[in-house]
Amino acid sequence: MKARTIGRHFRESLKSLGRNSWMTFASVSSVTVTLLLVGVFIVIMMNLNQLADNIESDVEIKVIADPGADTESVKKLEEEVRATEGVLEVVYSSRDEELEKMILSFGDELNLYKQNNPLGDALYVKAEDPHATATIAKKIDTYDYTYEVVYGEGKVEKLFRVLNTSRNVGLVLILALLFTAMFLISNTIRITIVARGKEIEIMKLVGATNNFVRIPFLLEGIWLGVLGSIIPMVVVSIAYYKLYENWSPKLQDELFQLLHVTPFIFQLNGLILFMGVFIGAWGSFMSVRKFLKV
Repeated sequence: MKARTIGRHFRESLKSLGRNSWMTFASVSSVTVTLLLVGVFIVIMMNLNQLADNIESDVEIKVIADPGADTESVKKLEEEVRATEGVLEVVYSSRDEELEKMILSFGDELNLYKQNNPLGDALYVKAEDPHATATIAKKIDTYDYTYEVVYGEGKVEKLFRVLNTSRNVGLVLILALLFTAMFLISNTIRITIVARGKEIEIMKLVGATNNFVRIPFLLEGIWLGVLGSIIPMVVVSIAYYKLYENWSPKLQDELFQLLHVTPFIFQLNGLILFMGVFIGAWGSFMSVRKFLKV
């Protein structure tokens, strides 16, 4: 296709937006409202997914060494634990440090045990894949000099099931909202093109090829998608920036952390723009197709 023809298609698509201003406004408004809802919902779901990831990464295994084991035996146990497949991190805590933690938690009455500490050394273990925590814990429990392995048996598995269910439900809701958006927007664009059915039929009758007719409408759909994406991108960006600025300091020491503004907001804006362009082009393509069978 010649550059001159491409330029004509671009000019025609832009002129058409102005000639059909009310239908353009209706289409852009439909795209704007729908993408705004999609954008807000994605922000919520992505931050909830971040919370789920943080909860999973916070799960750890506490390996208590045999109180009667000497230093060399505990080191051997630590080496075995570090060498275990799937282990990401191992933090050693001496029996004295464990007693200090108990004193902080339960009160100074436990200071009496400083003279004769009954606790064993401990290893705090994190798995590369949090879902493998139970498997790794059971394997470590078979090692020599292991007194007890604690990881919240039963509760951890239930927690992971709840988090996975939440993720799946969120994904289904996002997909449902996207399909709804595609249906609403494409129908609005279709009404715009149906109103100009005679124009398409005349072009076909005078010998215009399918591509010659289709491309201006396809470009018009893309412009509608781009225009309809601008307000959602601006509103979501400003709102999320304000939310992050106000709440991130308050949540600094909490398990729930908001996703950092960058690169999240750029990724989100790119997704909103892509959805607007895709839905606009798809709606135009599907709508104009029926008029090309003249």
